[in-house]
Amino acid sequence: MRAILTSMLLIIAVILIYTSVAEGDDGMKNQINKVGGTMGEYIEGMSP
Repeated sequence: MRAILTSMLLIIAVILIYTSVAEGDDGMKNQINKVGGTMGEYIEGMSP
């Protein structure tokens, strides 16, 4: 019983950390989208 409780608490902690880091307002997902858009604009603006 104790091992199950410990495992559940660990899983919940990992999920909470992931959501706060990856999907927050300044999370990795938003940063990647911003950088991807900027890189796309830069590539489109390059002269051949």
